[in-house]
Parts: sequence; C-alpha cells; structure tokens
Amino acid sequence: MAGLEDLYREIILDHYRNPRNRGQLECPPARRSEGFNPLCGDEVVLTFEMDGDVVTDLRVGGYGCSISQASASMMSAAVIGKTIDEIRDLTRSFKAMMSIHEESIGGDGSEALDGAGESDGSTDGALRLGDLEALRGVVKFPVRIKCATLGWNALATGLDETVEAS
Repeated sequence: MAGLEDLYREIILDHYRNPRNRGQLECPPARRSEGFNPLCGDEVVLTFEMDGDVVTDLRVGGYGCSISQASASMMSAAVIGKTIDEIRDLTRSFKAMMSIHEESIGGDGSEALDGAGESDGSTDGALRLGDLEALRGVVKFPVRIKCATLGWNALATGLDETVEAS
C-alpha cells in the first residue's frame, strides 16, 4: 500500500508544482468566484467562462498549502467542458470521498464510491474521479478536508450565482 500512497503523494505534488489552468480570465465576460479559509489563510480565486450551461474555460489563482492548490488544479482539469449538472455530480462524489466515515479511514482506499458516497466494492469511482482520487488520504487529517474542498466550494458558489443571474 505504501506504493499507492507514494503515487498519490506524487500526483498531489505534481499538481501543486505544475498547476493546471493557472491564471485569470478577463472579467467580464468571465465570472469570478473566491474561496478563503480563515483558519489557515488559503485562498482560491476562480474565473470561468460559460457557453450555456457548459464551463468552457476555468482558471485558478490564489495561494495556500499544497492540498488546497493541488485540489483546485485537479478540479479545474476535471470540470472544463462539463455541464453545471455534471459538475454538481462530480462535486458530490468528491465531497463524499472527503467525508468518509472514521471506520473506513484506516482502509486501503481501494473501494470506490457511488454517487451517494457509499462504497460499492468496485473501482469505478477511481475512474470517475481520476487524479482527484489522490486526495483520498486527506480524510486521515480532518483539518485538511477544508483545504481540499476550498476550490470546489468556490466553484459551487460561482455556479449558483451564475444560475441565479440567468
């Protein structure tokens, strides 16, 4: 299992050192959403463009720990080209993974999550979440869960504001 943990650590560090979709889009036409964690000072600034209900481009700015920045990088790569409903489904799956019950924290992380966050005994969840699966180990450190979900919460807020405005 140490090999899998090392691989996950390398994926997180790669996204932290070489973030995907780093930068900022011009607002307007792009929309802007921010997330801030006052407990540790992490900040995520998202700018994104929409075509109908599809996120066509998303850029990530801000600063913070490797977990918050890597998670935002992974999120950006996962959501570009997806509809708001697909992004909400992906967000639910990711947050379900981030809220695994304590009794499964010590597990080997090989079980997949279905859309409701329940283990289904398969590996389909890993395929659905891709690199995001590397953040599974964060649940062992509950204080870091807010770091991993910061970008997701900022995106959800931005999408909600977009829907309300239309």
